[in-house]
Amino acid sequence: MQINIRKAEKPDLPAAYRLICELALFEKAPEEVTLTLEQFEKDGFGPQPLYFMRVAEITLPDGSAEIAGMALFFFCYSTWKGKILYLDDVIVTGQYRGLGIGKLLIDEVFKFAKEQQVNQVRWHVLDWNTPAVEFYKKLGMKLEPEWVTCKYTKEQIEAY
Repeated sequence: MQINIRKAEKPDLPAAYRLICELALFEKAPEEVTLTLEQFEKDGFGPQPLYFMRVAEITLPDGSAEIAGMALFFFCYSTWKGKILYLDDVIVTGQYRGLGIGKLLIDEVFKFAKEQQVNQVRWHVLDWNTPAVEFYKKLGMKLEPEWVTCKYTKEQIEAY
């Protein structure tokens, strides 16, 4: 079995979308996914792409290939740090966890971060997702429990 990490292409989007839905199920929040496949395509492959994505493609013994994981990230800006990269998700489908795919995806994100000369890579992890927390700790992630994530829903934005 060969693992290839590469830049995502438009035909990869249905598989990436399935991974997003799989993650939402794992996080016990499938109803929170309001993104459609059409919007996902427009946002990533339209005239002004909003995100970058890398996929982990596995070549199976029969020669076929399938997407086993993905990393989605984008630029943002910090008044303290300047240009930063926000890693929204690293997802590896359940059947392929433990093969090092997550680490390969993270490596690719950090390679991109270095090429783009960002000053920080930032992401969130659920505190109860022990396997992910332990994985990130092995990478030297700094946990910052004093920071609270604030969110406004689409409905709240409209009512504001």
